[in-house]
Amino acid sequence: MQNFDFYNPTQIVFGQDRLAELDKHIPQNAKVMVLYGGGSVKKFGTLDKIASALGSREVIEFGGIEPNPKFDTMMKAVEIVQAEKVDFLLAVGGGSVMDGTKFVAFASTADSEHHTLLFHGFNPVPVSEALPLGCVVTLPATGSEMNPFGWLLIMTRSIPSCRP
Repeated sequence: MQNFDFYNPTQIVFGQDRLAELDKHIPQNAKVMVLYGGGSVKKFGTLDKIASALGSREVIEFGGIEPNPKFDTMMKAVEIVQAEKVDFLLAVGGGSVMDGTKFVAFASTADSEHHTLLFHGFNPVPVSEALPLGCVVTLPATGSEMNPFGWLLIMTRSIPSCRP
């Protein structure tokens, strides 16, 4: 085994009934976009619990993120974030929702062409800024909550993305 150092500034808040603690982790004056996939987060009451935990913060919902999120779908979220001046993102779901939200976090602050951000690490366009984000993991399977990487789909090609 080789020696290595690892630094991952991800805070994990885990356990039953922990959604109520969202209030402690999101700035009081934040304008929050809650991003999710299908209807299960509504069906099982997760979005209602999140809305309650967020209190008086202004909340904008963005649903319909596909498994293997599509670039075009996530660009719609980027446009809303920029138009509404959202300053905190909250992914609610599994790996695809978290991956897509990571892209929205840095694409919303980027000056470059958004599609070039998908090749970070393989081209000279560095990502130096991103909106803060949190994740409410409803399907812990991919480990997306623990790393800076994500995948988006452009047409039928899966492309890596990375946030700072």
